[in-house]
Amino acid sequence: MKKLLTWLALAFVIFYVISAPESSAEFVRSAGQAIGDAATSLASFFESLA
Repeated sequence: MKKLLTWLALAFVIFYVISAPESSAEFVRSAGQAIGDAATSLASFFESLA
């Protein structure tokens, strides 16, 4: 069952990328930006501890 759900999720991602590449790119870009912001905040936190 888990393997089936993994394949279905992968198929959905591929379908989404093919059907709406601009939206997919924007989603990845904003997710990357959020991860970068979180890393910067975490680095600032640890710097303030030192």
